[in-house]
Amino acid sequence: MNSKKKRSPLYEVWLRLRVQPMAMVTLSGIIILILVAIFADVIADYNGMALMQVPANKLLPPSAEHIFGTDNFGRDMFARIVHGARIAVLISFTSVIFSTTVGIILACSATLFGGKVDMVIMRVIDVLSAIPNIVIALSIVAGLGAGVWQLVVAMGISSIPMPTRMIRSKAISIVNMEYIESAKALGAKTPHIITNHLVPNLISIILVVGTSQIAGAIMTTATLSFLGLGVTPPAPEWGLMLNDGMTYMRRDPHMVYVPGAAVLLTSLCVAIFGDFLRDAFDPQLKGRI
Repeated sequence: MNSKKKRSPLYEVWLRLRVQPMAMVTLSGIIILILVAIFADVIADYNGMALMQVPANKLLPPSAEHIFGTDNFGRDMFARIVHGARIAVLISFTSVIFSTTVGIILACSATLFGGKVDMVIMRVIDVLSAIPNIVIALSIVAGLGAGVWQLVVAMGISSIPMPTRMIRSKAISIVNMEYIESAKALGAKTPHIITNHLVPNLISIILVVGTSQIAGAIMTTATLSFLGLGVTPPAPEWGLMLNDGMTYMRRDPHMVYVPGAAVLLTSLCVAIFGDFLRDAFDPQLKGRI
């Protein structure tokens, strides 16, 4: 009995996740993706394999020498997929951290101050929510230009409404609790209340929202790059690889299937794990959308 009482909420979440085989499979996929992104230079040489053009190796099918074949410039597809994972992780994780952090600040400020502050913040969020994320991102990228950090800013700003709404809905039930009122009475300032009292009690919704957003960020990154408004060539980005492969789809389908599978499997792993994570934090939500 004592051991059960000492279990932390996060440990209880882990216990619920551990008994779900699909949750463990998708978590393993996410861990592998992160490890590939970190050790991409060890797995495949960037300049020698991912960027160097070798006309003699143009459009080779998958083989023992080139596991995923080569592209129309003779570059190794496996090396480009590996280094593309680094770009996907960098952009998606950074943009989600940015949007979630801004969402936390806006949501907590709205609930703590209430009144006109809450009204103004939520009306701005309503306006942003009425515009599809991809449209906002396209507009920002069109103004800032193509590039990794421009893409991070565009996707981060376009993704702010969702975490703000979700975190605010949870913060409303916390902000009127006694320990928050005590902190206010003792003269604690708003940043102190947010970081020491609100955020620790919002960690579950923050993790769930952040995980669910990463899957969308990966898809949006690939979409913008496919349209020519994301990462600039010759960077090995999955959306760019899909764009390059469209011309050769019938004759050399591996140029489309390989990056397409990378985007699909990665997004599915993150999205499915996000669903299991949501259910693990709140078992009463199991089966609901």
